[in-house]
Amino acid sequence: MRLSNRKKVPVYNFFNILLLMILSGGCIGFIVDKMRFDILDEKSYILIIIPAILLIINYLYGRQIFEYDSEGEALHFRNRNIIPFIDKPLNDEFPKYKLIKFEMVSILFFSRLYLTVSSKNGGSAILKYETSYLTRKEVNDLKTSLNKVINANKEKRHQE
Repeated sequence: MRLSNRKKVPVYNFFNILLLMILSGGCIGFIVDKMRFDILDEKSYILIIIPAILLIINYLYGRQIFEYDSEGEALHFRNRNIIPFIDKPLNDEFPKYKLIKFEMVSILFFSRLYLTVSSKNGGSAILKYETSYLTRKEVNDLKTSLNKVINANKEKRHQE
């Protein structure tokens, strides 16, 4: 199964540009108000604070692009931001038999996928991916696919 929200990049770019334009307009409005008009008094800081908070929330919301591919004998996960210098992109590929379990954690608007994968030294590693920008249907499809892989792994271990 393949899952990707790459087609939504123009929407995310538009939203980021809109937030930056609102912030720059707020900065200009703040400067003009302080230097020339002084209408808003202390409320003029709102022109900078609210757009800055929105940008911070957008940054904390996580990486926008999530790609998943389970075709073949390997699982491939990619998670990246549309602005390349903000976050380091995640790119992991491992055999299906190494997947032990997964957990989807959703808190308010934030959503993350935690994968537990067996490692070479006999232990396990936890991989984290941000899935906040996936739709409910995409999340359900992802859960279904990962459950199939885990169930297949359990059957193979049970047979051996």
